[in-house]
Amino acid sequence: MPKHQLDPNTWIQLYSDYLFNYTISRVNDKEVAKDLVSETFLAALKSMKNFKGEASERTWLTSILKRKVIDHYRKINSKKGKAEVRMALNDNLENDGGDWLEERVADPFDKTAEDKLENSELKDAIFNCLGKLPEKQAEVFKMKTILGYETETICNELDITASNLWVLIHRARTSLASCLEKNWF
Repeated sequence: MPKHQLDPNTWIQLYSDYLFNYTISRVNDKEVAKDLVSETFLAALKSMKNFKGEASERTWLTSILKRKVIDHYRKINSKKGKAEVRMALNDNLENDGGDWLEERVADPFDKTAEDKLENSELKDAIFNCLGKLPEKQAEVFKMKTILGYETETICNELDITASNLWVLIHRARTSLASCLEKNWF
């Protein structure tokens, strides 16, 4: 039985600001951002039957929005192969919240074959380092940063306090940064 349910009647009230802020930071154009958020809501309505309930509404809507942003850049880019966006790594990780990972990705508009290989290697290095974390740290980190679960949801599912969650995330990030420095940089 699915854990999460969809309620399109609340989407604009609950998620429009978040989705707009997410989009504007990636396209840097208010009108384009508004259009992409609107397209996201429309696409979500059309594909509600595909929602499995495994992710929160916000995570699901954000994943649709990511694809809309990618499509936007593909349309304005003359060569399909150059149509990458800042959150391509996170899209591969099935995440909407790993902004700190994005800072480690090179400028997406200046890609070479070598850059693409490095990003693939970086993704592999991140997952390798995640595998070295204590189980609870890795689980909390994935739920919050990669899957985009809300703090309250994670705390309820893992029976931990919010402050414990943030300590675990801090420790996970510190360990991941250290691991990546040794194995990647």
